[in-house]
Amino acid sequence: MTTAVVGAPGSTRRYLHSLWLLSARDLKVRYSTSALGYFWSVLDPLVMSAIYWFVFTQVFQRGSIGGTPYIVFLICGLLPWVWFNSAVSDLTKAFNRDAKLVRSTAIPRSIWVNRIVLSKGTEFLFSLPVLALFAVFARPHVELNPMILLFPLGMILQTILLVGLGLMVAPLCALWGDLERTTRLILRALFYASPIIYGISDLPAPIHQLAVFNPLSGIFSLYRVGLFPGQWDPIAVGVAAAMSLAFLGLGILVFRRLEPAVLKEL
Repeated sequence: MTTAVVGAPGSTRRYLHSLWLLSARDLKVRYSTSALGYFWSVLDPLVMSAIYWFVFTQVFQRGSIGGTPYIVFLICGLLPWVWFNSAVSDLTKAFNRDAKLVRSTAIPRSIWVNRIVLSKGTEFLFSLPVLALFAVFARPHVELNPMILLFPLGMILQTILLVGLGLMVAPLCALWGDLERTTRLILRALFYASPIIYGISDLPAPIHQLAVFNPLSGIFSLYRVGLFPGQWDPIAVGVAAAMSLAFLGLGILVFRRLEPAVLKEL
């Protein structure tokens, strides 16, 4: 992936150094200009978790949907969803927001995609202590099991998926502005089409067969299985791995094809 997206092997070190500097700058700006700073990384998913917990446990009876305790189940899905949603949303503006730098820098332009994935992924890592805290307080209703070792695999697959999508979304939105609004609509629909407030194991057979083709289904299964063994779905995980790699390959092809047109547009 490095040679395909970055360029010559000799430039890899400079690329990675620049990638880290840009991502660190994004995080510094985000935290230094806000009174709450780090807490913004966890406030959004916590508020969403509290709302859905209240609606589906106090207002409506969710029955057997999801895992118990439901608040931990929600946080396991909402934290990676915030990473995915915020990254894709920012990727729609990846080139237009820093047009002058994109035109003038000598490093490969894919760095403007990867910096967003990395900075948002770092915020996701910063939010994980909150999940750990809730899991500790939820004992003995929830217990770690050896499949928690699959959690990093979920992060790897989500990173690959986001890079692949970003290499397509960023240049397409730079060329056609209406795609930015279209992407926001797709993200709203994808929230309910992904196993976030419910688990993939809760879906009836016909819908389940369609849901496994959503790569987030398998990825979220990897995040949850360490605390909720019933959420393990090897078929969904296999499909997620295959689709993430497929999106990456397609993204590289699209990015190479559209990069000259994007530079002209900027």
